[in-house]
Amino acid sequence: MRKLVSAAVLLSFAAVAVPASAQFARAEDAVKYRKAAFTLLGNHFGALGAMANGKMPYNAGVAAEAADVVAVVSKLPWRAFGDGTDKGETRAKPEIWKEQAKFKEGSEKMQAEVTKLAAAAKTGSLDNLKAAFGPAAQSCKACHDQYRKD
Repeated sequence: MRKLVSAAVLLSFAAVAVPASAQFARAEDAVKYRKAAFTLLGNHFGALGAMANGKMPYNAGVAAEAADVVAVVSKLPWRAFGDGTDKGETRAKPEIWKEQAKFKEGSEKMQAEVTKLAAAAKTGSLDNLKAAFGPAAQSCKACHDQYRKD
């Protein structure tokens, strides 16, 4: 898990260092990138949810590492919503490109909530994890409801 966290941190630094327009040679590459980021988010966020909801035994170390991955990876997919990435195999709704300011606001809210979730997970308290998980999950759901095709 530590290697995964280290890789996610390196990936986030690399993503920040390269301008979005130069990062993807083709729109398809951007779509693949954001799908990969959302897959990572879903897997690690899902583990946190399973612990918070009692569907998986609580493990403070695993929760803290998963929350760290979520916090880092939550910064990655947004740069991959550029021009031309609304086509092909994507679940992204056209509203993303029509309501870019609102979409950006939602992404920033989600990033803020998962940062709080990571801080809560580091306390080692299941109660703190549960308290922070709900708002983080709601911020994800709000975007899914508005901007993701079923």
